[in-house]
Amino acid sequence: MAHKPILIAQISDLHIKAPDSLAYGKVDTARALERCVATLNALAPRPDLVVISGDLADSPTEEEYAHLTRLLAPLQIPLVAVPGNHDSRDLMRTAFAQPLFPAEGALNQVQPVGDVDVVLLDSSVNGQPHGELDDDTLQWLDAVLSSSDRRPALLFLHHPPFRTGIWHMDRQNLRNAAAFATIVERYPWVKLVAAGHVHRATLTQFAGVPATICPAPNHAVALDLGELLEPSFRIEPPAFHLHAWFADDSFGDLVTHQIPIGAYDGPHPFFGPDGKLL
Repeated sequence: MAHKPILIAQISDLHIKAPDSLAYGKVDTARALERCVATLNALAPRPDLVVISGDLADSPTEEEYAHLTRLLAPLQIPLVAVPGNHDSRDLMRTAFAQPLFPAEGALNQVQPVGDVDVVLLDSSVNGQPHGELDDDTLQWLDAVLSSSDRRPALLFLHHPPFRTGIWHMDRQNLRNAAAFATIVERYPWVKLVAAGHVHRATLTQFAGVPATICPAPNHAVALDLGELLEPSFRIEPPAFHLHAWFADDSFGDLVTHQIPIGAYDGPHPFFGPDGKLL
């Protein structure tokens, strides 16, 4: 029997506000997260881990993080989180109290899941919308990746290290992507670079590695590849990413599925009891 894959669900850009408040006066991000949690819990098989890749809160405030923890309480899957530009490192330390969080500085962490290392990189810059991996984070990443030449690594951060073509988001990207790429290129066991921030499903390559942006459970940044719009958002079908790693004789194969949030009709069989196509 083939080995079961390691499943890592990635959700991103929750933007939780105080109770009974709407993001941008329009988006009920709390209700969106409730639907997302219900969809995660209903997955079969369930993921081994949920990664939240930034912008957990919106302002941020203690009240928002308290609301967030209540909304996440029904989740029946272990989770880890990394800050985005809307987050506070100090408030996240208090709200989550994860033993993997360092006592000070960037909230970098590594979470082993079976034969895979899930590596979370804190790209947040206090008070700024753009991202940067500070020198300590880059040195830490190099040390983590060099510690084993056998364990595949999946890297998660909030700010994309590549352009999307959406002008007002690209100016908020990871500022030192070149320094990040130099490290990633050294290690063939890096299987994924996964970001958030843009609220849209996006796929490219970065430093020779598949790179993705996770969609959001609430609203999407408007797709504007011609600089035709002011910074805008749209209410589009919500989703998240499910990263599946399959073992092989090398560093494994990784495939990413986009999972729609909500309940949909099915599954329905293609074939009847007689084996004939219905």
